[in-house]
Amino acid sequence: MDDSPNWITPLYAGLLGILLLVLSYNVSRQRVGSKVLIGDGGVPALQRVVRAQANLTEYAPLALILLAGIEVQGFSGRIVHFLGILLLVGRLLHGFGLTRSAGPSAPRAIGASLTWLMLLLASGLAIFGWVSASRF
Repeated sequence: MDDSPNWITPLYAGLLGILLLVLSYNVSRQRVGSKVLIGDGGVPALQRVVRAQANLTEYAPLALILLAGIEVQGFSGRIVHFLGILLLVGRLLHGFGLTRSAGPSAPRAIGASLTWLMLLLASGLAIFGWVSASRF
């Protein structure tokens, strides 16, 4: 490694990448067990793991872009870590809750709430950082 800055966002991108691999493995395992190679075949367990995987891929990219954006804008490492932890824990809980039950569950609700909170805070900070640095 060289003397470049030690960025924080790649840590959370890497951890979420591992989570995606775990969720993808769950999909593959369910597909083989259900003998459904495309779609969900109407199999409830397969539907849940497919949605858990897809939900991560729907939320993580924008959340990581926002995290990187506020990091580049110079917000403190503590703020970046706080938001990264919110995102990671939120996605872990949501994925766990959704793979266990299609109905309401505490992990799923808490996970979604943490993810939304992270998105709200990171969006607000990104906008604030841009506005305060802009010269109109």
